[in-house]
Amino acid sequence: MSTAAARRASSARPRLSADERREQVIAAAIREFAEQGYQAASTAAIARRAGISQPYIYALFPSKQDLFIAVHDQVMEGIRRTFEKAASGGSTPEEKLDRMGHVYPILIADRYVLLAQLQTYATGDPVIQAHASRRYRQLYDEVVRLSGAPPLRVSLFFACGMLANVTTALGLQEICAPLFNASLSSVAPTA
Repeated sequence: MSTAAARRASSARPRLSADERREQVIAAAIREFAEQGYQAASTAAIARRAGISQPYIYALFPSKQDLFIAVHDQVMEGIRRTFEKAASGGSTPEEKLDRMGHVYPILIADRYVLLAQLQTYATGDPVIQAHASRRYRQLYDEVVRLSGAPPLRVSLFFACGMLANVTTALGLQEICAPLFNASLSSVAPTA
């Protein structure tokens, strides 16, 4: 294809805003980071997945580290929003936790989102680890607030979530299935 023909073809596509392009890059980065991890993933591969030039990534994100943190923030915000919506349908702390627990398998069914979440905990990068630690704590505190449940119950809820993460990543969902088919109150002691 000639350069002129390529320009015509690209001008026929609608231009994306910087925010839309940013979301496109984050979606591509979720897949790349999920598959490769933080250290092995390259911004060149992310750019290819997003259909943009590598330098444009740096116009949107100052560094690979900032892009990785943006990916983590998007994953965590998706979990928080989903939990908020689920909890709103419950009337007691147990119902709210149960409702949040029942939507969690839907969240982690997207293998790339799940693996991106798990890769965050394994990066070893101190800046990313500190950020992930703050975001995890914020999510925990939000679940306490949304559910009204005591800390022991919320800690058990998070423990079940981590079991679900690991067993789903390993393809062993049957190990966690009994938890998803029961209410938290039937398997956890009352605080």
